[in-house]
Amino acid sequence: MRLDKFLKVSRIIKRRTVANEACDNAHVTVNGRPAKASYDVKENDIVEITFGTRTLKIRVLDIKEHVLKEEASSLYEVIT
Repeated sequence: MRLDKFLKVSRIIKRRTVANEACDNAHVTVNGRPAKASYDVKENDIVEITFGTRTLKIRVLDIKEHVLKEEASSLYEVIT
């Protein structure tokens, strides 16, 4: 699954276009490297997203095309 779509499905970023822009502006890294929106996300990838001065670091646990709002957080694990 594409990185921008994963960020939208997991509800980390609300809109896919916003996720796409975040990737284009180098605010998203995967396994320590800047990632494009077209990057193919795999399980156990470490994704780091910078929101202004705050940084969110997650580990991808599962990849699904569609999940309910309540189950969205089961796709990833937050790492400090």
